[in-house]
Amino acid sequence: MSPPHACPHIAVIGIGNVHRRDDGVGPAVIARLARHVEEGMLSLSVGLHVSDGEPARLIARWEGADLAIVVDAARTSRPAPGRVHRWDTGDLKLPHAAEASSHGLGLGDALRLARALGRLPQHLVVYGVEAADTGFGTGLTTRTAEAVEPLADRIAREIHGHRLRTSPVLDGGPTST
Repeated sequence: MSPPHACPHIAVIGIGNVHRRDDGVGPAVIARLARHVEEGMLSLSVGLHVSDGEPARLIARWEGADLAIVVDAARTSRPAPGRVHRWDTGDLKLPHAAEASSHGLGLGDALRLARALGRLPQHLVVYGVEAADTGFGTGLTTRTAEAVEPLADRIAREIHGHRLRTSPVLDGGPTST
């Protein structure tokens, strides 16, 4: 737990491969969030990371975080490219690897391993963006690309809200971080 005067440690991790079309949605959201930082809309202290989804590297990225947000391409039984799903550690059932990720081994395995090792962050949010095409090539498909900016904005608001809820109270109100 962070000392009362410290800002919460927040990590946002975009999983994916930009050379596999819509699998690059996680890195695309991280790139958009980096622009939020440049524009002063998001704190420099938020850790923005791109990952290939390998479980040990994912766990290392979110270890010690008060809030970790993971963005990955998703596959569902009834695909709607660009549709965004949200799960968090408060949900009864976090996604399984085959349900939530476009990778054979990755996020679902990292979640199970981190839970077993007691290395989940205090609060974990997973955003899955339904993919249309994860074949070889660069560039997101239209519907997936259209989901990037609204999702980055949603994540920035979620981070801001988390900070307000976890900021210490001084002189009767939350401090800004």
